[in-house]
Amino acid sequence: MWGFAPILRQLGTDLGFVPLVIGASSTIYLLTLLMSGAELQTAAGGINFLAPSTRALLLFGMTGSYPAFQYGWWWTLLSASWLHGGLLHILFNMMAVRNLGFAMADLVGPSRTVIIYTVSGVTGFLLSSTVGVPYTMGASASICGLLGAMLHYGRKSGSSMIHTYAVQYALMLVVMGFAIRGIDNYAHAGGFAGGYAVSAFFNPLTRERGDHMLIAVLCLVASFLAIVYSVIHGLGVGLYR
Repeated sequence: MWGFAPILRQLGTDLGFVPLVIGASSTIYLLTLLMSGAELQTAAGGINFLAPSTRALLLFGMTGSYPAFQYGWWWTLLSASWLHGGLLHILFNMMAVRNLGFAMADLVGPSRTVIIYTVSGVTGFLLSSTVGVPYTMGASASICGLLGAMLHYGRKSGSSMIHTYAVQYALMLVVMGFAIRGIDNYAHAGGFAGGYAVSAFFNPLTRERGDHMLIAVLCLVASFLAIVYSVIHGLGVGLYR
């Protein structure tokens, strides 16, 4: 890493990934609230309380079958993991990121955790968009990817405790997915499969290498650029006039 590895490790065991996800997601959520203006949903209760407008979410990179395929906004597969559709939505997702992010960084390494999180979001939303979910966003696809990677680690390492924890957590998400209206179960399934596959590809029982850290940085840069380009493109096509 050209001498930068010791500096990056000072960010913590997770390379600052967990506070980055929470901070960036919260900031983008606030920006979507501000951009919603009079279209902001404040009267609805439950998961739709303080929900940004569809225009604001599209501006910052919400994905789905319409944005990704009909509009051709393929980059939204990267940006959608950083957007949320309500106060409870972002609150529950960030709690899950905090619970799983540090644990996965300890198990497979911080760089591979970043890669798993990013790729799982793409695979989750790709499946969701392919089957026809019109609009979707949120960190839960990436969170399910962390669970898929944790399940693979438990099976690969022979740790029944980790395997059992991942299965129980995944079952809880499945129950919530069918019990709560509006949850994108296809994104969850695609994210879980993506996380499992990425973990298998990188072999989590081996030590992290410098190229893993480089790929992780590229994943974060690509996600940032996808959000920025989505805003620029959205303003250019007249989402706000």
